[in-house]
Amino acid sequence: MMTEVRVPTLGESVTEATVATWFKKPGDKVAVDEMLCELETDKVTVEVPSPVAGTLADIVAQEGDTVGVDALLANVSDADNAGPEEPKPRAENSQTEEAGLKPANGGSTVDVMVPTLGESVSEATVSTWFKKVGDTVAQDEMLCELETDKVSVEVPAPASGTLTEIVANEGDTVQADAKLAVISSGDGASAAPAKTESAPADTQYSTPPAGNGGPGKDIKDGPAAEKAMAEAGVKRADVTGTGKDGRATKADVAAAVAAAKSASTSAAPAQAPRAPVPADDAAREERVKMTRLRQTIARRLKDAQNTAAILTTYNEVDMTETMALRKEYKELFEKKHGVKLGFMSFFTKACCHALKEVPEVNAEIDGTDIVYKNFVHMGIAAGTPQGLVVPVIRDADQMSFAEIEKAIAEKGKRARDGKLSMAEMQGGTFTISNGGVYGSLMSSPILNPPQSGILGMHKIQDRPMVVNGEIKIRPMMYLALSYDHRIVDGKGAVTFLVRVKEALEDPRRLLMDL
Repeated sequence: MMTEVRVPTLGESVTEATVATWFKKPGDKVAVDEMLCELETDKVTVEVPSPVAGTLADIVAQEGDTVGVDALLANVSDADNAGPEEPKPRAENSQTEEAGLKPANGGSTVDVMVPTLGESVSEATVSTWFKKVGDTVAQDEMLCELETDKVSVEVPAPASGTLTEIVANEGDTVQADAKLAVISSGDGASAAPAKTESAPADTQYSTPPAGNGGPGKDIKDGPAAEKAMAEAGVKRADVTGTGKDGRATKADVAAAVAAAKSASTSAAPAQAPRAPVPADDAAREERVKMTRLRQTIARRLKDAQNTAAILTTYNEVDMTETMALRKEYKELFEKKHGVKLGFMSFFTKACCHALKEVPEVNAEIDGTDIVYKNFVHMGIAAGTPQGLVVPVIRDADQMSFAEIEKAIAEKGKRARDGKLSMAEMQGGTFTISNGGVYGSLMSSPILNPPQSGILGMHKIQDRPMVVNGEIKIRPMMYLALSYDHRIVDGKGAVTFLVRVKEALEDPRRLLMDL
């Protein structure tokens, strides 16, 4: 029986890809989920696994061919019709043999797999191994840490035993459900420590890691990337490969071309040559690779600017009444609810009320449709050592002051500890960002796509204000609403901000739903 191998879904707005590399040839035995080939799109590299175990009967789409979504790539003859399967050779980059570890008779092995990464997240990068081959591990002891676009994920040992093989090394990009390592339990491992200790640190790699100069030995770039480099006149040394094993993709070539153009336009030919950098300055520089989280933050912020028509409107709020109410009840509030009464619950409540009156600020654009949300999932931006994250408080419009404060405190602590799950940072409909905690007096926040609005809070500062014809010193805060002008008109944005201002200057309006 033949099973067809077809092009998988490539992502939103991506309709075609180029066959970059075939890892198997007709007649080769394949296992379920074993990688058959690699496709390149304008944005990402996609690996295509075998849907069944068997033999690769034929290849329909050759390297360099452009294929559409669901196009036929190859056919696999099922294992039942493929004859006896030959023993599969061990992976070349396995650390097991180099470390002198092998399963003993009577022992059992347990695969360490990539855990569930969250909705829409299909890959991660192995950032740190806490254990090395030959180490004894206990069940649930942390083996390694993975980085995704949004959070770090710790991988515990599924069983007690000895770590006999590391399949994915630090820096490797792994797919969801990929194998990371192998643990031998019971008598399933025997070590040769002397060999391990005498081996240099880099002997675990059979293929040198890729660098800026190109992929490792015996690794060939895909034809689509080579064609793009030839057409653009770009040298391979100028392209940083981000594909499997350091292969260059079409997106990498495009990035190199863009970088070259940016460098040429930013240079000023008429100016005198730049003075050489002193050697002691160069010695004091430090180059650190961006984390996946920081790369994603940078990409999403730039995507927001490129996609949305971002406009910011400003207002100011007199915080006298809110501060007085908080001061009067904060001790009683904390005693009853076990959480401090802060300003964020007032702002969250005020925004929820304003979003009911101006629903387009709580909506999003989906193609040519506007999706109105009849609920408020409030994103609360939080700064962490790893970067800015936005945990989401679901159904904030249905919550009390105490429930909001508890949720903010809990999410904030988890964010700082790097313990937020993917689900906790998805689905927000509106965001509040408080730059005032860092001393910001005024800013223009950037939208958190696909949301259409974000409120920027700032520092409370005493300023002279005219109140009933008299000059009074009042605690004032500037407010900024950045919004997507494609969906929110100026009138709606100004109305929203005025309603927030009114609610904070007279907090009793929040109790009366005014």
